[in-house]
Amino acid sequence: MTQTRPAKSERTRALIVETALRLFRERGYEATTMRAIAKEAGVSVGNAYYYFGSKEELIQAYYDELQEEHQAACRAVLESERDFAPRLLGVLKARVDTMIPYHQFAGKFFKFAAEPTSPLNPFSAESGPARAAAIAIYREVVDGSTLKLDPDFRAELPELLWLYSMGIVLYWVHDSSPGCRKTYLLIERTVPLVDKMVAMSRLPVLRSVTRELVEIIREVRA
Repeated sequence: MTQTRPAKSERTRALIVETALRLFRERGYEATTMRAIAKEAGVSVGNAYYYFGSKEELIQAYYDELQEEHQAACRAVLESERDFAPRLLGVLKARVDTMIPYHQFAGKFFKFAAEPTSPLNPFSAESGPARAAAIAIYREVVDGSTLKLDPDFRAELPELLWLYSMGIVLYWVHDSSPGCRKTYLLIERTVPLVDKMVAMSRLPVLRSVTRELVEIIREVRA
């Protein structure tokens, strides 16, 4: 019984998330109510609220699920590559690979996620765990590579790479090309540039600029 109940609970939770995502795609985020989600999932409204206190929490669950899929999709490249550029390229492509099934849905709720005060905003406190997990992947990209960097810049680079990835995601949301081909092309063309800029940060002439950048990042974050 102790093993069956958690398994059933996880199935119910997953069913609610799956149903919510389908209804968000079909009806739009704003028009979909928790009552409608519960009805379509075949559970009571009280049971739906037991697992998720709001629609926003459902989206957070989607973020978490997507992040777990991305982490799994990254394993092969992170375990086989040591050079920085192939590691970054593989991680970014894996990010798009895992998002592709949700492309139509992403465009519908993006306007809500873009609101600065929205809990769906990737920079919000509510999105903190998913954001930290995403940055941890880019930290692994850096720390597992052969890069030789200034220690302070190395510490800040993962967050900069995450911000770069968010730019890729924003482009992907609006990409109407077949199979999001242009997003993959954007990744392939920009990763070599990022690799060059990171490598150039070691040059004596750019060290002062790099240190100033680190100071700006830390000052803004504080």
